[in-house]
Amino acid sequence: MPPEAGFFTVRIGFLGGSFDPIHLGHLLIAQDALEGLGLDRVDFIPAAVSPLKNRALTASPAQRMEMVRLAIEGDSRFGMLDMELQRGGTSYTVDTVRELSRRFPGAALFWVLGTDQVQRLAEWKDIGELVGLVEFVHLARPGLAGVEPPPISGLRLHRVGGHEVAISSSELRERVSRSLPLRHFVPLKVADFIESQSLYRPNP
Repeated sequence: MPPEAGFFTVRIGFLGGSFDPIHLGHLLIAQDALEGLGLDRVDFIPAAVSPLKNRALTASPAQRMEMVRLAIEGDSRFGMLDMELQRGGTSYTVDTVRELSRRFPGAALFWVLGTDQVQRLAEWKDIGELVGLVEFVHLARPGLAGVEPPPISGLRLHRVGGHEVAISSSELRERVSRSLPLRHFVPLKVADFIESQSLYRPNP
């Protein structure tokens, strides 16, 4: 949906990740970015294969999409885009942002990331092109405050203060493998889905 000429520029945030599983920390990050920068909405983008992670994904693409859908259900501020899953292969942000630029002409695009990712921005594919297409939103992660951004020409980096929640998807997968509950870490519908699909349980 392009912005209306002469009135305002639509401001859209994007939060990429494996979401294996999505948890309350992801939702708070999206909300903090949306409120801190006055964004119109934040879209979640599940990755097919992350280029900076070596771990094989546990949940299938369809299962990860369903967990995101359940997590944001009923909240009009959030949406989900499956472009990286549809494209398949390694999910490079620059490829996604090129497509987003075509899909939302004239909109201001913001890519949400954590402090640990800021430190690795120089490693991102075609980062020189990417910084001209999208602005970055930096949300601090617990224990990783005060990191200097890399010296990338043209980098537009906004720091947004917000809630720092020490939850990781790997911790939640470990909890399930030990038969510990996920309630209070993920939305109730996501916890019920994980249980119904027997996700993250050790192989019998």
